[in-house]
Parts: sequence; C-alpha cells; structure tokens
Amino acid sequence: MGFNFRGNPADRLRLGVFVVGAGWRKLRSRVLAQRWLPLGSGSVPVSTRLLIAPQDLRTGDATRATEIYAGRFAFAGKVVSAEGRSPFEIEPPSVEWSEALLSFGWLRHMRAAGSTIARANARALVSDWIALSQRRDPAGWDIEVVARRVISWLTQSPLILQDADQAFNRRFMRSLAVQTRYLKRAGPIGRDGYPRLVATIALAFAALCMAEQGRLLRTAQRRLCDELDRQVLPDGGHIGRNPGLLIELLLDLLPLRQAFNARNLPPPPALLNAIDRIMPMLRFFRHGDGAFAQFNGMGPTPADSLATVLAYDDTRGAPVANAPHSGYQRLEAGGTVVIADTGPAPPLGLSGETHAGCLAFELSSGRSRIVVNCGMPATGREAWRPAARQTAAHSTVVIEDTSSCRFLAEGTLMRLCGAPILEGPAEVPVERLVREEAQFLRASHDGYARRFGVLHARSWRLSPDGDRLDGEDVLRAANTRKAARHTADEWVARFHLYPGVVPTLLPEAEAVQLTLPSGETWLFTAPGHEVDIEESVFLAATGGPRRTDQIVVSGDGRAVPRVVWTFLRVAPAPAAEPRPRR
Repeated sequence: MGFNFRGNPADRLRLGVFVVGAGWRKLRSRVLAQRWLPLGSGSVPVSTRLLIAPQDLRTGDATRATEIYAGRFAFAGKVVSAEGRSPFEIEPPSVEWSEALLSFGWLRHMRAAGSTIARANARALVSDWIALSQRRDPAGWDIEVVARRVISWLTQSPLILQDADQAFNRRFMRSLAVQTRYLKRAGPIGRDGYPRLVATIALAFAALCMAEQGRLLRTAQRRLCDELDRQVLPDGGHIGRNPGLLIELLLDLLPLRQAFNARNLPPPPALLNAIDRIMPMLRFFRHGDGAFAQFNGMGPTPADSLATVLAYDDTRGAPVANAPHSGYQRLEAGGTVVIADTGPAPPLGLSGETHAGCLAFELSSGRSRIVVNCGMPATGREAWRPAARQTAAHSTVVIEDTSSCRFLAEGTLMRLCGAPILEGPAEVPVERLVREEAQFLRASHDGYARRFGVLHARSWRLSPDGDRLDGEDVLRAANTRKAARHTADEWVARFHLYPGVVPTLLPEAEAVQLTLPSGETWLFTAPGHEVDIEESVFLAATGGPRRTDQIVVSGDGRAVPRVVWTFLRVAPAPAAEPRPRR
C-alpha cells in the first residue's frame, strides 16, 4: 500500500526528514565521485605495490570465462553481446546487469580458468574501465558497487597483475587509491545497512593489502568495529532482518580475518565477535533440505556459498531456538521445523528491503518444505519487489487485502530514497514455553491497529514427536489512542505451499490433504471454516519464479475473529529400499 504527503503529520515529518537526508547524502556522494577532486596529501596515498591478496570464497566457473572472452556478458538474467566493443560502453539492459558488471565479481571466473588468455582478457577489461571511469558514470560510483569492485580487484590481484607491465601497474594502483579515497569519504554517508557495512569492509581490505596505509588502517578498523557492533545484533542476525545477508557478510568477513593474520596483525575483537555471533544463525534459518527460510528479502539459497562458510563453523551444534534481537523464533521436533517472523519493522533508513510479513511462518518436514513465503527472485528483483513485500505474499493473516506495513509509494521520492516502511508493527510481544514436552509460541503485532483497530495474535504448538502443528489466529481490539474506531470486516489466513506439494481439497471442505515429494502425507484442517485452494507463486526458486498453490481460510472480522488450524502428519515417507550388496 502506498503513502502520500496527505497522511498524518507524524508520518509526513518523518518522511520529510528522511527524504532530505537521503537527497543530501546522494548529492554529496556524487560530488565526491567527480574526477576533478584531487587525491590530496592527507587522503589515501598511492601505493607502489600490494602486500597480500585476500582469499575469495565465492565459487568461480571457468566456462563463464570462455563466454566473457567471446564478448558475451551474462549477468542478472540478461545476456549482452559486446561485438568487439568494451562492455562499459554498452547501454545496460537493466540496473542489476550494470551493477554486476561494474562490481567485477566475474573476475573470479577468469581466475578459475587459470589460462594466459584469461589473465590477459581480465587485465584488458580492468584497463578499459580505468580509462572510461573518467566519465564518472553514477552507476559505477554507487557506494556498494565501488566497495564490491575494490574487494574484487584485491582478491583477484594475482590474476590482474601477473605479467602486467609497469605502466598498467601504476594505473591500477592509482585507480585503487582513488576508489579507496572515495570509500573513505563517502562510505559514512552511504545508504545505511549493508551498503555502508560493505564499504567499511572494503576499506579495511584496502588498508591491509596496499603498502604504506597505516593511517588508513586505523580509520578503517575504527569504522569497521562501529558498524559491526551496530549492524550485527547480539543474537547474530543483521539489523536489516534479511537472512541472506548473513551469508554475504561471512563471505567477506572470513577472508578479512585471514588478511589480518596474513599481515601478522590481531583481528579486531568486534570482527571476531561478529563472526562468532553470525555462525549459529546460519543453522537457525535452515530447513531440513539446507535452504534458508524466506523472510525480508531472502532469495534462492546459494548452496555453494553456504557450504563454504559452514565449513568454517567449528561448533556444529544444534541451532538456537530464540533470536529475540533479530525478531525470529524456531520450533523443532521429530524432524519438523517451524520458523516464524516475530519482529517489528526496522527503523526507516534500514527498512528498504523489509517485508510486511509479521507473524508469517514456514514449515518443513525432513527434507521437504511444506509452508513457505513467496520470497524474492534471484533476478528481476525490482519488478517483483512491490508484490513480494506485501503481506499477502506471506503465510500469515491479511486484513481487508491490506498489508500490515505502509511503504513509500512509487515516484520521484522512491527513486531518490527507495521504498522504506513508513508505518508497520512496532510492538510484537513474544512468549515461549514448554508444556508436557510440547513447544508453545505466542506472539501478536499492532500493524493493523491504526487502520482497523485490531491486533493480530498468533500461537503455535508443536507436538514432541513433530507430527502435529496446532495454530490459532485471533483478531482482538487494540486499546490504544491511535487505533482506528472501525473494525476489520474481512480477514484471510494464507498458507503458501512449496512447489511440489500437491494439495487435495477433501469433500468436507474443511480439510486439505498435502502430498509431499518425499511421499509423506499431511492433513490441514480448520474446523468451522471453509477452506479453499488458490494459485500462488514461489519467487525464490533456483530456476526462477515457479507456480504453486496456497491454502486460504477466510472469515468475517466482526462475526468470527478467530480461526484454529492444524497441520497433521498422517502418513510418513515410505522407507527407502535397501541397496543390494556388491
């Protein structure tokens, strides 16, 4: 749902302050990116050499190097043929494609090829960008893009600099100094959240890798510690609440820790503590099939990257169940896993990717996911984002087809500062308890209080054997001054199913049989309510969005503000046939 300036005065004031700040930061970053600004003796000196090359934990594919050598640049679902031109002179087909090209993450594919031709091609493309960067294309000087490019150049420096002549080496080192200086000046005013954090990580990498950067290293360490302490929460989640960012962070923080050791310098305690806090949260968000739960911007789980960072986990213990700072809860018994979003909306400047999915949950049995949220696709995210962030794209209750959060509407302001949450759940009390070995979880949120005068409360009970999940959704009056006077006329409880789960509506119309790919059979019931099956879409599939189904239970908020539902395992998966002996 959009928002305009005719809303209440408090929203207009908050939005006005946020927009002015975003505009000022963007203007300052544009000015700092201009080539006529001198390096300055007190800024970042141009080093003559690199001391170390950090490890790149992201997987390279040698076949991609062959495509790039042939002039085919495939990024973010778009393929562009350069036809003899520099890819940096071509009109990009999408913003995502441009960001992928200018971030230079594809250099790892050329390093995987390990050939003389790949090294020469990589060096030529880097040289092209250095020559064309004098134009200061705004897309190439986005804070996050610059940070990713600096990290890529440093990690792939053996590929780029091997066999390079002195003239190229000087241009390369000077360009690194210019970009590092830009990160030093513009990083603190960049977009809050992950972009600002990755800028500080890139600054620390540059200070460790380039010679004669003692002053820069002190600045980088101070900023890195401040951002890690602020953005990595005590339970290990990220302040922006996107589970996928934890994988991305570890892919950079683990090599950064190694870079400190390679320079015989003690890693900052904040860096070590952040890694130790994040590691358990990787297991928290995983289902039995290894995939992450789809909350707040999470897309397809990068299985290779996740496996890489999990290899650094020394504890390998059971995942934590309670993540109150991140706003998530986990129930697990008998191979059944329930992961629920029980957190309020982040602050305005950190909510640009957050979804309106409070009290949504996901359910899995063994290696089969059953109930999911729609998630986000790997490519085409901008097109899908408005729909994917709505409450209806999550397995929770929707009131009068309205989201529990208000987002900034499309238009000039959205292009300037994104689409933050202007109003959403602020109070989300959570209660956990164990009774007769069964796990109970209760939570409520006030995202609908101001518009419909109601609170949504949801409870879950997972049986000790994991065969039964009982739930209850209740709408009750909100006792606050700001609550609306009228009540909700209609509510819908949605349960989006994972692709491959086959629902069958039973004749009594109060139950749905769910057949899983593993052969298990589950039964969904909602006594006293009519149950229906509607179409849905799972956006976070590895190969792109996939059609699926959702269970829908609807009712009248004034007449029946309560629904009790159950997921019951009625037939286990058939046992695997024993393998014949050799």
